[in-house]
Amino acid sequence: MTYFELPKSTIVNRFIPKNAFDDYTNSSQKKKFTDTIDKITWLNKLSKDTINLDGNDVKEIQIFEIKLKTKEKIQPLLNVIDKAIPYHIVFIVTFGEETYLSTSKKHNHINNENTAVIDWNFISEWQPNAKKKLSLNLKESIDFIFTDLCSQISGFQSKNIKEIIEKDSSKTKFKKQIEELEVKIKKEKQFNLKVEMNQKLKELKKEYKELK
Repeated sequence: MTYFELPKSTIVNRFIPKNAFDDYTNSSQKKKFTDTIDKITWLNKLSKDTINLDGNDVKEIQIFEIKLKTKEKIQPLLNVIDKAIPYHIVFIVTFGEETYLSTSKKHNHINNENTAVIDWNFISEWQPNAKKKLSLNLKESIDFIFTDLCSQISGFQSKNIKEIIEKDSSKTKFKKQIEELEVKIKKEKQFNLKVEMNQKLKELKKEYKELK
């Protein structure tokens, strides 16, 4: 599947065996790789050599396609791959006719330049393949390309990656609070407490909507 329309110069199209990450996984994660992931393909490489653009914080962006056996978000497994590869990766995760994207802001480990430390995950919702897609805007610099994609995934317009992370973190926190409160409301038996919690839920949803 071609998700991004990218120049031929960027094409890699190389199959990556799941056991390539065995050194970075425990037995439970290895089983999850086998049970959940069907195929990993390194599709494209965005670098100075392939698109004639450079970057300061982000030197290269790799595009990986992950085909799944079952429809589920697999962020813990993507984090394993992300930590094993020092370059920034955009994951195109597919199941049937649906896709979601994931990418992470990260930096090299201070004591091991071949291992990455993840600062923040940007994860889109599942979307039908026929629906309008996110894009990689190949202009200005590789830093710009990465930040622009993170902006698209998060829904926050900014050219500052730190600002996008701060806003996306707040959005995630509000979403978690809303979900936890909704569960409590369903379990609550006392009417007066239920009314209070519903009012709090209404306020949280309003703040969440304003944040988005």
